[in-house]
Amino acid sequence: MIAKITAALQELSKPEKAVFYRKFFKTGKGQYAEGDQFIGVSVPDQRKIAKAYFPKISFPELKDLLASEIHEYRHCALLMLVAKFEKSKTSNQRREIADFYVKNRQHINNWDLVDSSCYKILGQYRFENKDDSILLDLSDEDNLWSQRIAVVSTMFHVKKGSFDLLKDLVIKNLNHEHDLMQKANGWLLREMGKKNERELLDFLNRHYKKMPRTTLRYSIEKLDENLRQDYLKSRI
Repeated sequence: MIAKITAALQELSKPEKAVFYRKFFKTGKGQYAEGDQFIGVSVPDQRKIAKAYFPKISFPELKDLLASEIHEYRHCALLMLVAKFEKSKTSNQRREIADFYVKNRQHINNWDLVDSSCYKILGQYRFENKDDSILLDLSDEDNLWSQRIAVVSTMFHVKKGSFDLLKDLVIKNLNHEHDLMQKANGWLLREMGKKNERELLDFLNRHYKKMPRTTLRYSIEKLDENLRQDYLKSRI
């Protein structure tokens, strides 16, 4: 099965896209995705492959594909895992997929891999089972991607109108040094504001003067322009 999937992905690869992706995803020396390898397959094409193969691929095969040094192989594996979760019929199946996700998180090591999968699997499973302990644990790990998985997983909670976990995780890593966490925190706060602006404003009024500028800009992006300027110029 892995040979079929990788052959299908290779057939859709484009060298010029691979060059672009290597720059876009910061794979150079000292950058956050140093050494990540790309073959140049677009996300829509990966989704087509994932849709065709997810019912047939086994967990051991998914594990091997997710461990690949090729970024698109890992991303396709995650897209198939999401599809399996969405089509799962029982709580045992969902638990198996969520546990698999956590156990193999060392391979979920770029922001697109995190953002396209974590809230659709881990966030939903933990929300439905009313147990966010693993997200709190991930937020404590000394690992950028684990911390991002934790906060982005709250997207499912936010969509359901539940904001407390997001606010706790943002405060925990409010002054994170990496801009990918600052952006993630601001993005999720913005999503909270789209769902309930009063919740966002209450949070900002307590914490915005301590936020990194990146987090603040992301979080207030959808607010009225005059209000945005009030926050940016510390007039509140």
